[in-house]
Amino acid sequence: MTSAAPDLLAPAADRTAPPRVALTTGDPAGIGPELLVRLLHEIATAPTVPDADAGSPAADRPAHAVTVFTTPAELDRAFAQAGDAVDRAAIESAAGITIVDTGLDLSGVPVAEASEAGGRWALDHLELALAAHERGEVDALVFAPLNKSSLHLAGMTEKDEMRWFENRLEAVGPVTELNAMAGLWTSRVTSHVAHRDAPDLVTASSVLSATRLLHDALVGTGVAAPRLAVCALNPHAGENGSFGREEIDEIAPGVALAREEGIDATGPFPADTLFLRARDGQFDGVVTMYHDQGQIAMKMIGFEGGVTIEGGLPLPVCTPAHGTAFDRVGTGTAALASTRNAYELARSLAVAARG
Repeated sequence: MTSAAPDLLAPAADRTAPPRVALTTGDPAGIGPELLVRLLHEIATAPTVPDADAGSPAADRPAHAVTVFTTPAELDRAFAQAGDAVDRAAIESAAGITIVDTGLDLSGVPVAEASEAGGRWALDHLELALAAHERGEVDALVFAPLNKSSLHLAGMTEKDEMRWFENRLEAVGPVTELNAMAGLWTSRVTSHVAHRDAPDLVTASSVLSATRLLHDALVGTGVAAPRLAVCALNPHAGENGSFGREEIDEIAPGVALAREEGIDATGPFPADTLFLRARDGQFDGVVTMYHDQGQIAMKMIGFEGGVTIEGGLPLPVCTPAHGTAFDRVGTGTAALASTRNAYELARSLAVAARG
């Protein structure tokens, strides 16, 4: 179902209704548009749910409520890339899908390469989705993969989209990137910074913040008492200060502060063996000290189903834990699992936020 303009969406007061999720295609030059329409196909063909108020099958309502910010030209491109894998008519007629024509011009956006036009397109559509949230029209946001080079070419001054979201939404409190896959979650004390700068950013306070955010996110998904483990920064957890004192001076005190708040956190542990224990189910989440410490381990555990969550924002924001994959555009080989999982996780977090 198509809406002519973003401001025609109506806030819904029914707390039993499905959470309303905004969807954007991310960088239009990547695999995001194709993944989006494949997700929409699954949503359009999903069974309806009984309407408890109406009490009759005829009054069943959609199990999903999504608002897609895009244009007819982008949809044409996406449906062509997806081919026979999707039913366009079913998507465009589905009661649970609202397609908002943003009116933006796709003609200058190339395919399968970074560009200023692609970055501007991605940012403009994220702006429209966030504006819908601020009007009370959507409960969560899922965006397809972005390309940081495109975003910076388009004028984004922040290091990454997480900081862009933080500034745009004027987030109160710490914001950090979380990852989830194969039943395990991670958070980061430092993220998109040079490795030489990471040790100076590892403080008791930053360890506490990353641990608290991970705990709260897991509670939001229904884990009543998350078991968290905290990574060391140095080899062998520093060997009692032989290879660095961050574990003694900052990480262990940060873990202690988390425990004082009632968080079940332990560590610091050497990261190489810690992830083996986490994979075997001993922990629900792992707090990592820097980007690749967690990303390498998590992607070895389950790359194709991973989800990235922008933790600490005033609404659930999720995205697949993979990139734009310019080399796969139009090949039909892009896996949908991460996009599907991002959507379902955003729905779960939005329901939990209702209280």
